[in-house]
Amino acid sequence: MKTYFKSYRKPIVTLLLLSSIVFTSCENNEDLNIAPETTVSDKDIFKTPARIEGLVNGIYKAFKGASLYGGRILLYQDQRGEDFINITANNFTGYESWNNSYSSGSNDINNLWGQAYSAINNANILIEGLAVNQGVITEEKARQYIGEAKLVRALAYYTLVINFGQPYNKDAGASKGVPLRLKAETGTANNDLARSSVAEIYTQILKDLDEAEAALPQSYATADLNTTRAHVSTAIAVKTRVYLTLNNWAKVIEEAAKLAPQSQAPFSTTASEVKHVLQPDITVIFSSNYATVESIFSIPMSSLDSYTGQSSIAYIYNTNLEYYLNPTGIFGDAQWRTTDKRRDLTRTVSGKQYFKKYAKPSPFLDYIPVIRYSEVLLNYAEAAAKTGNLTLAANLLTAVHQRSDASYTFPVSVTSDQNQLIQAIWKERRIELLGEGFRGPDLLRNLETLPAKGDSKLQTPAVTPSDANYIFPPANTELAANKLY
Repeated sequence: MKTYFKSYRKPIVTLLLLSSIVFTSCENNEDLNIAPETTVSDKDIFKTPARIEGLVNGIYKAFKGASLYGGRILLYQDQRGEDFINITANNFTGYESWNNSYSSGSNDINNLWGQAYSAINNANILIEGLAVNQGVITEEKARQYIGEAKLVRALAYYTLVINFGQPYNKDAGASKGVPLRLKAETGTANNDLARSSVAEIYTQILKDLDEAEAALPQSYATADLNTTRAHVSTAIAVKTRVYLTLNNWAKVIEEAAKLAPQSQAPFSTTASEVKHVLQPDITVIFSSNYATVESIFSIPMSSLDSYTGQSSIAYIYNTNLEYYLNPTGIFGDAQWRTTDKRRDLTRTVSGKQYFKKYAKPSPFLDYIPVIRYSEVLLNYAEAAAKTGNLTLAANLLTAVHQRSDASYTFPVSVTSDQNQLIQAIWKERRIELLGEGFRGPDLLRNLETLPAKGDSKLQTPAVTPSDANYIFPPANTELAANKLY
C-alpha cells in the first residue's frame, strides 16, 4: 500500500513521542514506505478508519527506526560477541558495543532507548485511543490493530530488557530492569517512574504476546504483508524466543510445536494459514525474495525510507567494510564447512572475509529480519535437548544445517550426548543467524563471559557477568528526566 507520513508530537523529555499519521491508499508491497503529506490534530486522529490505520503504520514506522529494527540493534547485539573484528574504531558504527565501552551519554544508547520507547508509546496511544473511540472501525479490525500494537510493544520491551536489564537467569528476574510504561504519554507529567523488575517486564511481554496471538489475523492478502505485518505466527514465534531467554523449555516446546508439529523434517507449519517452512536456498531470502514463508516478520525497506551511510547496517558491513569475520570465531569452526551455502553470504576482500547478508548497494533496500522460521526450529531444538529429547533436537538441528550443507552429518557422539548436542545447536545459531543480532543476547541469557577479541590493531578484553558493562548503561535522557530511575 502507499502510505504518506507526518508526525504529530507534543513535548516530552523521557520519550520520543511519535504518534504517526499515515494515510493509506492501494494495497501493494510498499507498506510502511513513508512520504510527508499533512498534519492532523490529536483531537481528530481517531475520527476516520484511514487515520486509525495511519496510527498502526506509525507503530511499525517507529519500530523501524534506524537505531532499532531498521538494522542497527542487530549490529549492537552481534558485536558483543566474538565473530566480528572491528577495524575502524568508529563510535558511529557500533565500536562502543564491540569493545563494551558504552556510557550513558553514548549516542547509540540514547538513540536505542528513545526509539524503543517511541514505538512503545505509539502502541500505547493506539490501544488507549481505540478503547475510547469505538465504532469508527469494526470490532474485528480494532481487535487486530490492538494485537499488532501489543506485538510491537512486546518486542520493543524485550529489546530493552535484554540489553539494559540483568539476564533473567542471573536471579530469576529479581533485578531492576527498565520503566514499564503502559500508558499513552503526550507530555512530561509522568516522566518519573521507577523501574520494574526484569521478571515483571517479562510477565508483561508474555501477556502482550498471548493477547496478540488471540487477536491477530491468521494471514493477510499478500505474501509481503504476511512478512511485514504481525499475524498469529509472529506472536507464537516471538514467544519461543522469549521463553528460551527464560530457560522455560516446556513453554518453548509448547509454542514451537504450534508451528512445527512434526517430529522430523520437513518441520513445516500445517495448522495456520501461513505454512512456514525452510526455503531450499537461504541466499534467496536475503536477496531476491524477502517475503517467503520462512521470513515470519521482517522490516521492509524502499527507496522512500531506506537508511543511508552510517545509519545502514548494509553500509557498515558490506559497503564500508568496518568489520570482518573473525577467522578464529564461528567462521573458522569445522561445523561451518566451505561447502555450506551460507558461505555465499560472505565475501573475500584483501584476504579477509566480510559479511554480505545485507548486500544491496545504496539506497540499501534489504529487508531487515526480525524473526525467521529457522530461529524457531533452533529454539525448539535447544529446548528439546535441554529436556532430554535428543532425537527431536538432533532432527531439528539437522534440518536447519542440511538446508545449506546437505551432505553434512552430525556425528553420533554429538547427537547422543546432551551437552555436545547443545553446544552444536549453539554453534548452529551462530552460523544460521549470523548478523541478525543474536550472539550477544545468547551469551547473556546463558550467563557466559563476553569474550576478548581483536587483532593486532584493535583489541578488547573479556567482560564477565559481574562486570558493570555486562549490560548497557541507562540513557542520559532518561536519567535527566526520570527522578525515580
